[in-house]
Amino acid sequence: MRQKETIILGIESSCDDTSAAILKNDAILSNIIAGQDVHKEYGGVVPELASRAHLQNIIPVVDAAIKKAKIKKEDIDAIAFTKGPGLLGSLIVGTSFAKTFALAMDIPLIDVNHMYGHVLAHFINDENKPMPKMPFLCLTVSGGHTQIVLIKDYLDMKIIGTTIDDAAGEAFDKAAKMLGFPYPGGPLIDKFAKNGDADKFQFAKPRVPDYNFSFSGLKTSILYFLQKQEKENPDFIKENLEDLCASIQKTIVDILLKQLEKVAKNLGIKEIAIAGGVSANSELRKRILEYQEKLDWQVYIPRFEYCTDNAAMIAITGKFMLEKELFADQSITALARMPFDADIC
Repeated sequence: MRQKETIILGIESSCDDTSAAILKNDAILSNIIAGQDVHKEYGGVVPELASRAHLQNIIPVVDAAIKKAKIKKEDIDAIAFTKGPGLLGSLIVGTSFAKTFALAMDIPLIDVNHMYGHVLAHFINDENKPMPKMPFLCLTVSGGHTQIVLIKDYLDMKIIGTTIDDAAGEAFDKAAKMLGFPYPGGPLIDKFAKNGDADKFQFAKPRVPDYNFSFSGLKTSILYFLQKQEKENPDFIKENLEDLCASIQKTIVDILLKQLEKVAKNLGIKEIAIAGGVSANSELRKRILEYQEKLDWQVYIPRFEYCTDNAAMIAITGKFMLEKELFADQSITALARMPFDADIC
């Protein structure tokens, strides 16, 4: 007897992207993302503006996802949404929509940890692309998080190392702002770094105990260096922009991969994945593939559309939770801070 197809609606609204996705079994039928350009003039995400934009975007985005997937809302078997972590106002919009939709359609409600979603995006059925074998390590790097996660099973994960201050994505964006780039500046550093000399300038690489990270010292190092150089030459940044971008990018990637290599060696794990917004960075992708050859790793890199915040990763996580009947009820609330290794049910 043929097994019934399972269709899940995923909702992601943790920061400034409103996203909805339709998952059938383990394949994505649609993954719609609406960004928010309003934040560019402020140099970063403004929480109040973000939540207002989510209110405007959530229904059109869900409608577009359903239409692109060529299904009806009555076909949906469950709805998975981001409970946290993230901006509280933004999370409340997604949570409220999911609760209302689940109640109206009389379907299960599944609350997902955003960070689990980044990791489990690797298990979206993507044209027979290889998937990590358990156990594996995942370097999860974004604007708000920098973690090395040990994954023993789909819902059994443990943080091995994390940042003690700032995230790598934040370091990219703050450095970009110092260089005069608009928000978000991380991708612009990546773009200009392609033609630069990555060894031209040297910046601080903080020594951190265990497997953790630190990027606040790096940001300070870049700031003081630029201030000193601009006193001597007001056009220093303009004249050295590509080399500065390449050097900053190399320093951040060096810090990330040094700790990842240490963890992999000490735990004897060669199945290695990257995830999160910074996993779209071309230097990180290139260098980790070099490590694959050098250290005999098996490396897994997500598609670009699954790197940044998206509902596809929430839907696939919802699938694994649905299989274990890990459901939420109508009393569920969004959480701005949500422990990664907390009991997800």
